[in-house]
Amino acid sequence: MSTLRFHAVKESLSHTPVTVQENERRSDLFGKNVFNETAMRQHLSKDAYKGVMNAVEHGSKIDRNIADQVASSMKDWALSKGVTHYTHWFQPLTGITAEKHDAFFETIDRGMSVEKFGGDQLVQQEPDASSFPSGGIRNTFEARGYTAWDPTSPAFIYGTTLCIPTIFVAYTGEALDYKTPLLRALHEVDAAATAVCKYFDKNVKKVTSSLGWEQEYFLIDKTLASSRPDIILTGRTLLGHSPAKGQQLDDHYFGSIPNRALNFMRELEKECMLVGIPVKTRHNEVAPNQFELAPIYEEANLAVDHNSLLMDIMGRVASRHNFKVLLHEKPFAGVNGSGKHNNWSLSTDTGINLLGPGKTPMSNLQFLTFFINTIKAVHDYEELLRAAIASASNDHRLGANEAPPAIISVFIGEQLTKVLAELEGVTKGKLSPEEKTDLKLNVVGKIPDVLLDNTDRNRTSPFAFTGNKFEFRAVGSQANCGNPMTVLNTIVAKQLKDFKVEVDALIDKKGLKKDEAIFNILREYIKASRNILFEGNGYGDAWAKEAKKRGLSNNKTTPEALKAKISKKAIALFEEMNVMSKIETEARYEIEIEEYIMHIQIEGRVLGDIARNHIVPTAVKYQNVLIKNVKGLKEIFEEKYKGVSQEQLNLIEDISNHIAGINANVSKMTNERKIANSIDDIEKKAHAYCFKVKPLFDDIRYHCDKLELLVDDEIWPLTKYRELLFTR
Repeated sequence: MSTLRFHAVKESLSHTPVTVQENERRSDLFGKNVFNETAMRQHLSKDAYKGVMNAVEHGSKIDRNIADQVASSMKDWALSKGVTHYTHWFQPLTGITAEKHDAFFETIDRGMSVEKFGGDQLVQQEPDASSFPSGGIRNTFEARGYTAWDPTSPAFIYGTTLCIPTIFVAYTGEALDYKTPLLRALHEVDAAATAVCKYFDKNVKKVTSSLGWEQEYFLIDKTLASSRPDIILTGRTLLGHSPAKGQQLDDHYFGSIPNRALNFMRELEKECMLVGIPVKTRHNEVAPNQFELAPIYEEANLAVDHNSLLMDIMGRVASRHNFKVLLHEKPFAGVNGSGKHNNWSLSTDTGINLLGPGKTPMSNLQFLTFFINTIKAVHDYEELLRAAIASASNDHRLGANEAPPAIISVFIGEQLTKVLAELEGVTKGKLSPEEKTDLKLNVVGKIPDVLLDNTDRNRTSPFAFTGNKFEFRAVGSQANCGNPMTVLNTIVAKQLKDFKVEVDALIDKKGLKKDEAIFNILREYIKASRNILFEGNGYGDAWAKEAKKRGLSNNKTTPEALKAKISKKAIALFEEMNVMSKIETEARYEIEIEEYIMHIQIEGRVLGDIARNHIVPTAVKYQNVLIKNVKGLKEIFEEKYKGVSQEQLNLIEDISNHIAGINANVSKMTNERKIANSIDDIEKKAHAYCFKVKPLFDDIRYHCDKLELLVDDEIWPLTKYRELLFTR
């Protein structure tokens, strides 16, 4: 047992739970390393505190004098906690976070030094942007980019570094990150939703978009993961035969959490508490060694920052516990993949959840207004929503019998479907007193009672209403939430903006009363959006055929899905809503399509290397053992040897056939890559990788996985699924 695989298995079995000290209450730990409102009250002057809070709550600019005061206080606070460096912490279009650490330390005259951090360093920095994706926004020699402080997301300490959340833009002003468009979208949905809220409550001055993400992930022993080149280089297993036992017994889901994993979770939660991530829920997920973490809901911008930070913290904590966290959407074939459900809602500054039914017909009419407008927005921009969650890794998960399909639909439940059917029958124009009474008492008034028993039971829906929020389930586990949240908030803002125009027109030009106008417009929206509502099973050909009849898109692959991002409709939407310019929209398309190509290219190279340099030599080695065995049998049994060695001969032939299959398909894949690489048009190149290169992965894997079942376990070089998934 001299292979790396068995050394890894042996070492993994020696790993024991790492002790985690939990001496403090969560409430005492929470936000301890965050320059939050509590810290600002203690460390800032009254004017400085007021300046920051005005920026947070009203978007006011912070003048340089105030910025200097904030920087000085932030530095003193950080130094008191042992901090040595600071960084502008941002989210470029790489999908991960970025940071450049600078020391507070500065030299002054006569060999002396001082800790220095001023308003200039707080508000803006100029990192080299040449190596970050830009989608052609700027040339390599025009490498300047700027990070600018986002006061709505508080600074935090991680390790010995003060991290200041920032946006990241090109020197020409275009956004080069996920945060900038999100902030713009949140501003637009606030304005549009607040205007609509005025129909129901004149006191509403602000509407906030909230997000609660659910992070699924796999925990694999670090030593075992390190023995797999495919996991190290691509984040997933490119080959490997399914074990006899997988998830079919449903014995992992919500089961007792293994001690090693539990201690990892304890330390992870402690780290999260310190930096203000309000994690609350942890449990086993469906697949072996799969888990989930979920927080309390937060304002969307902060929630996106916290999820990006969490994914970084998870990797660091996992390493201390001899684990590797796999965030890939489908790291293992044959078992469930991982998603990141985005639970989204809108709330007013008066404390009302706009997607939660109330106790009065008026509050329920408000609920229906935002509920139906959201459905209409999804209906009108379903292709754009699909594009927002498109990636090479998520393509493996969508529609894979445990995740929603690539067809975007909305699930609202049987009872709410009946409510919409009632509203669809509202009389056009003015309503009779009897109809008004019937609507308010028997339809709208009873919504809270309807929802009591209307829990969501359809796990295949990509966009489901779950009582007081919509849950966008199709988001991938390693995705930055900023992308789907930007699109969702933008399309809802656009829809609410159009809704107000239409309602006001009926009031001003047709003389309808407010409620009558609202009911009339909602009726038309229900009719127009009927095709997006789906209550059935989202898997299989039946729904695909039905969706096609309804005019819904079914973009199964990323190259197909991403086209929606640069449609005239999408560009017009983002420009009208001041979320992204045409240049920014097209740049993002180019970045994401290039990223797709590179992912498939890397996976192809890794798979070819493993197949030819690991699998084939091992198969030949075992085949030689069999050949030697057959030769020995021939010496002993002479002309009768075929009868006693037939199984070995068959095995030798099978191995030869699989080796030939591997070599032929790897050669074909390499040739298809060369052809694809010679294509200049990026869209055609992506399609070549998607439909010519990628399908060969399955053919290569088939032969490799068959050999895994034939070759002696003692010499098989790659750690097997049974070891990766069931080693605790």
